[in-house]
Amino acid sequence: MKPLCELITEASVLISEISEHPDYQSLVNKGYQPDLTIGDAQTALTYLIWEVQPPSIEPVRIFEIEVNHE
Repeated sequence: MKPLCELITEASVLISEISEHPDYQSLVNKGYQPDLTIGDAQTALTYLIWEVQPPSIEPVRIFEIEVNHE
């Protein structure tokens, strides 16, 4: 079984890939506005990694993304 911090990092990478995927971007361009956003998911993963590896320890890099709903 993989360590939790590794799974969190993998999930963060996948969420970043989703946010950049042309099909997802097409949905956003058509007005897709979920109650919880990709940014919310990234924030949740950040909080989770802080619980697993508190900031006093070098945290695993969580990729940040910018979502533009224009």
